[in-house]
Amino acid sequence: MTASNSATTAASRGDCTLLEDITAPDDSHCAASAIALGERLLIRQFGLQPSQAQDYVPVWDAMRRFTAQRNNETPDQIWMLTHKPVFTQGQAGKPEHLLNTAEIPVVQIDRGGQVTYHGPGQLVAYLLIDIRRAGIGVRELVENIEQSVIDVLAQFGIVGESQRKAPGVYVNGAKIAALGLRVREGRSYHGLSFNVDMDLSPFRRINPCGYEGMPVTQLRDLLPSTAEDGHLLEKVASMLGEALTERLQGLGTRSTRH
Repeated sequence: MTASNSATTAASRGDCTLLEDITAPDDSHCAASAIALGERLLIRQFGLQPSQAQDYVPVWDAMRRFTAQRNNETPDQIWMLTHKPVFTQGQAGKPEHLLNTAEIPVVQIDRGGQVTYHGPGQLVAYLLIDIRRAGIGVRELVENIEQSVIDVLAQFGIVGESQRKAPGVYVNGAKIAALGLRVREGRSYHGLSFNVDMDLSPFRRINPCGYEGMPVTQLRDLLPSTAEDGHLLEKVASMLGEALTERLQGLGTRSTRH
């Protein structure tokens, strides 16, 4: 495979939106900022403030469109953003795990797994990775995504762990990050949701990931009460981007920070 001679670049434009700009694999604009990581990986960080939260369905459509249109030369991308309140139900999702969704919409989608919640203050990372090109399997990708979250937690002095029977990351038995992927023709989409600084009460309206009574937690509640950081979500997004880049480098994705 022949890579392009120059690194993928992206422009920062204040008036960009996800739908306007993420329309094709060769698009070069983003809603807030982008980091070119060599010729094969681009991290796009969209607005993370509550006022910048994205509707779920347009993002889902954009992921599927990107995956359908990409080719063997298309750089992999990681999209980081936060969503407006929504429950997403996986392909095998069972209705009995929806307890009292009330005014929050439920979207039936094409990833694996059961129901989960997305909302402002939760960091979502969508991994659009050509795993066939990287020469890895889905399990290896999942394990390295989980380990990336564990690496970030460790930087805050928090011990996270994964559970093979229930993908995601846990702290003292409570879920702090959920994971669900779809792979089409060797290329992944969907990804990871990391509870950072959000309202956790909607999780009580479902059986998270199909487990009745599963406790959930978030990073803000695990930090010292004296910790003041008005930009925690942005900080975690930067840390997670670094951790994912290092892990993907190890899996064969060539990425050199510029």
